Amino acid sequence: MSYGWNDVQRIAEELAEAHPEVKPYSVGFVKLQQMIKELPDFDNESGRVGEKVLEAVQTLWADEID
Repeated sequence: MSYGWNDVQRIAEELAEAHPEVKPYSVGFVKLQQMIKELPDFDNESGRVGEKVLEAVQTLWADEID
């Protein structure tokens, strides 16, 4: 089942699984957006994303790793 930008918890979980070696706060927003678009089942047509969403993803991703 596909998911989009509003599914920040799922995005964070998928990033933690796909990139366990990456420290979330070391990734810039441009790179983070690209990493998210490359996740399996991510709906790349789900619209534009703002910094607040990317910040939320980073925070939740860091929580997933801890």
